[in-house]
Amino acid sequence: MGSVKEYFSSLGTGISSLLKGMGVTGKEFFTPKVTESYPDSRKGSTEPRYQQYAAPRFRAKLQFIYLPDGRNRCTACGTCQRNCPNGTITITTKMVDMPDGKKKRKLDEYLYDLGSCTFCELCVTTCPFDAIEFSNDFEQAVFTREKLVHKLNYLPEQPGDPAPKVVAAAPKVATPAAAPKAAPAAPEAPKAPEATETQPEKKEN
Repeated sequence: MGSVKEYFSSLGTGISSLLKGMGVTGKEFFTPKVTESYPDSRKGSTEPRYQQYAAPRFRAKLQFIYLPDGRNRCTACGTCQRNCPNGTITITTKMVDMPDGKKKRKLDEYLYDLGSCTFCELCVTTCPFDAIEFSNDFEQAVFTREKLVHKLNYLPEQPGDPAPKVVAAAPKVATPAAAPKAAPAAPEAPKAPEATETQPEKKEN
């Protein structure tokens, strides 16, 4: 008798929980939909909610910081390449002749493998010239791994800094040797008064 009672009690509990769940499901049929047709709704939209899908601090892809004149700050020092734990950065350099005749090492290629990056940001924090940063553009899906390797110095190489101007010294003009200054003349001695001859007076006869 007790087993039959327990059976119907558990059956009633199951039916009540089922009805409760069906009630929650039924409400969703009349709830306004919030699903967005991404990425169709994002492209060309001016609404703020479509402008930024990722947080500002989200790390998506490494990129160069380009100056307004098209130059980058990278000096190919290799600090980021040495500090990367996964070897995602490969830097190749070249030697160029400077206008002053000296040779200088410059950046040739900066390759970044997004597929093996762990986004630890060690490359950014240890860069002594603030030449790289992480963007928050998360749309980086591709169909092959080869397309995940990016060349960061994609802009045309800008001409180097102008050589310092060397001001030629003006040729020295030979000037005639100055004549030695004559010693100042000694002051003239005062003239002695002239002696006047006194003639004896003639006596009148």
